[in-house]
Amino acid sequence: MRAVIQRVSSASVHVSGELVGAIEHGALILLGVLEGDGEREAEQLASKVAQFRYFADDEGRMNRSVDEVEGALLVVSQFTLAADGRKGRRPSFDKAAPPAEAEALYERFVSALKGAGLPVETGRFGAMMEVELVNDGPVTFVLEEQPDQP
Repeated sequence: MRAVIQRVSSASVHVSGELVGAIEHGALILLGVLEGDGEREAEQLASKVAQFRYFADDEGRMNRSVDEVEGALLVVSQFTLAADGRKGRRPSFDKAAPPAEAEALYERFVSALKGAGLPVETGRFGAMMEVELVNDGPVTFVLEEQPDQP
């Protein structure tokens, strides 16, 4: 499972012209669910995201979590994070989880963040979305949680 976290001053997502999610101060999280991911990866990545310190403390160092700064999260599914562009000129999405599995794990990830007491807004899984954001910093991180290898 792969998450791109962007610290934002504001972010919103529209589907067919309808506002479906919006936040002010916090983070936009683009979430890609990969083949082999399960509930363990969703819960561990959500825990990491909830506790990750990328907001400034009083000395200007990235030392506070989204909860500590009373921020919110906007979580948007993005299967293109599973893309592999190493061959040819067209990306392969073979590593993306099947849609039904991906949606269930996306919902599990969102539920785990809410369970941590964080305010969470979402996009609409599988929809064509328009995402707007004002990146604060800019600050962007990629976090991954990989399934255990046999």
